[in-house]
Amino acid sequence: MSQFKFSVGPWNVHTGADSYGPATRSEIDLETKFAKFAELGFSAVQFHDDDAVPGLNNMTEEEIKAHARQVKALLDKYNLKAEFVAPRLWMDPHTQDGGYMSTSQEDREFAMWRSYRSIDIAKELGTDLIVLWLAREGTLCAESKNPTWATRQLIDAINKMLEYDDQIRICIEPKPNEPIDRSICGTMGHVMAVSAATIDPKRVGGNLESAHAILAGLDPANEIGFAMAFGKLFTVHLNDQNSIRYDQDKSFGVENLRAAFNQVKVLVENHYGDKGEYVGLDVKAMRTTSDADSYEHLKNSLEVFRALEEKVARYDYDYANKLIAARKFEQLEMYTMNLIMGLV
Repeated sequence: MSQFKFSVGPWNVHTGADSYGPATRSEIDLETKFAKFAELGFSAVQFHDDDAVPGLNNMTEEEIKAHARQVKALLDKYNLKAEFVAPRLWMDPHTQDGGYMSTSQEDREFAMWRSYRSIDIAKELGTDLIVLWLAREGTLCAESKNPTWATRQLIDAINKMLEYDDQIRICIEPKPNEPIDRSICGTMGHVMAVSAATIDPKRVGGNLESAHAILAGLDPANEIGFAMAFGKLFTVHLNDQNSIRYDQDKSFGVENLRAAFNQVKVLVENHYGDKGEYVGLDVKAMRTTSDADSYEHLKNSLEVFRALEEKVARYDYDYANKLIAARKFEQLEMYTMNLIMGLV
């Protein structure tokens, strides 16, 4: 039995379409996903604004809130919570060159409108967390934006959200690349700096995704620990990544089991979850996966996490500390490997 609560987004069960090919699986409606998430043991659902309220651009504020209340009733039906709402700013023509950092004032105003509506939706769903995946916040052409100006635009946008609602928390999910060329806020260190520059830093933190850390050439466990040292890890998105490629969102632990072990270990050691935080998954099924197996990647990720959680519980800290004191790191490394492999 895990000590953690888990969350998942509807987009993690998808049709398999990508930039290089069409769908390979059938669409699944939201309630069917909710029912399956609850069956698998998830406690909460992650939302983009238009996951909760499709077509919100063409709805009034009251219509948006009313639809969100219907989704809240559906969550309640399956005893699920909403973990967060994220404005989906990267899929609209207004945001082809960024939202908060667009050089067009009209586009920046659209980004703020979607952000305010995301806050409205979050309140209706019963969560105080807004996640900002800064997908297109950066440059496509190095000379197209002054990075100082762009950074200040991001800080200004966050301040406006904090002023819009005095209870909401803003959680930045950094990513170093894709789909833009140069990111303005690419790592957890950038997140901490931006947080410190806002009008209410205690309400601004980060969401560490394993793959995004790997894409930056960083260790996910270290990035998790860094954020936790500042009390700023509001949530995590666990998955895996095959080196510095496109964002793959592979099932947790399938590429680097030792790195996955250390992610679980740092969460356990630093009492993640004590303030109600969820362990979130952001994993995608392979394109070859059939309709019948649409949830296998979620099952696999949970199974790996829980198995590694059991390994962490059996970690011999007394023995490890003796090795550390003697700087016997070869032996410490092999102890860790033997533990993971089930040899001790």
